[in-house]
Amino acid sequence: MRTERKPTRLDRVFARLDREPERPAHVGMPRMSRHRMVLFGAALAFYLAIVWAVLVTSWLVRLDWQVMFFRPYQQWSEIHAFVDYYVVLGQRGPTAVMVAAWLGWRSWRQHTLRPLLALGVSLLLLNVTVGAAKYGMGRLGPHYATEIGSNEMWLGGDIFPSGHTANAVVTWGILAYLASTPRARRWLSALSAVTSLGVGLSTVYIGTHWLSDVVLGWVAGLLILLALPWFEPVITRVETRILALRARRRVPRGDTAEAGPPGRPVVLKPLPDRAGTAHEPVPTGRPTPRSPAYLAPGPHTVRAERSPVTPAGSRRPQHAERHPRGTTSATRT
Repeated sequence: MRTERKPTRLDRVFARLDREPERPAHVGMPRMSRHRMVLFGAALAFYLAIVWAVLVTSWLVRLDWQVMFFRPYQQWSEIHAFVDYYVVLGQRGPTAVMVAAWLGWRSWRQHTLRPLLALGVSLLLLNVTVGAAKYGMGRLGPHYATEIGSNEMWLGGDIFPSGHTANAVVTWGILAYLASTPRARRWLSALSAVTSLGVGLSTVYIGTHWLSDVVLGWVAGLLILLALPWFEPVITRVETRILALRARRRVPRGDTAEAGPPGRPVVLKPLPDRAGTAHEPVPTGRPTPRSPAYLAPGPHTVRAERSPVTPAGSRRPQHAERHPRGTTSATRT
């Protein structure tokens, strides 16, 4: 008796992918709702508060120095090798390649460019906002500090806010932003938050960032994710133009059909006349002349030079009373 094999988890995953060759209908673009606006305003206020606390050399700067003198890489030296690998999850190059590969496969499966365009817009916002803040405030890192207890601002540095932390929030958080279901969005949001915060603490452990750098980088990445719905119309317009350009390139140059909006008849263009040819009017009473017959290549002979069609010798019986044509009845008798 033959028994059927029980499908594995991998089989169920591929079966689900086969059932969803296009973009799911229930996936909607996030909008700038009232709840999101409140979160964006609170995150922006927190961002400004951290910057102000560092500028005035408050208790946050003293905490930065205490953590630096604690030297976590010496206190927990046994995890140093693991942290060196874990901090790569915040570097721009490796994380962008991994996330772009996944979103590119998803774009191909769902026949939409929105995942890749959303990633590109978020990375562009990250470079503009975080980069401007880094070089604008010019804070030096712990390894290059010049005076104990100072905030190390306006000295030509580029570590405030933490780029590793902000990049981790954006690149891993975009997966939660583009999730198909609310449950997946919740799980991916929690996972990206823990991953990005771990990346920031790894930089503090190694000694390349102050603790306030990490907190500000985490908030900076969160602001970008919260502001993405404002750029959804731009993403939609860019996707429409790219798909229209691809459709125009796929149409052959000699095609005479003019594509129009759906629901309208297709307009056919007449073929251009050949240069130097004039159409002669055909009389109504005369039949249309036929095209010349096709002749096989080779020498041709006239009818008189061809061999007789009938075989040699007649199959009909001889009749004595038959006379050749052209004789009169008088000669017959």
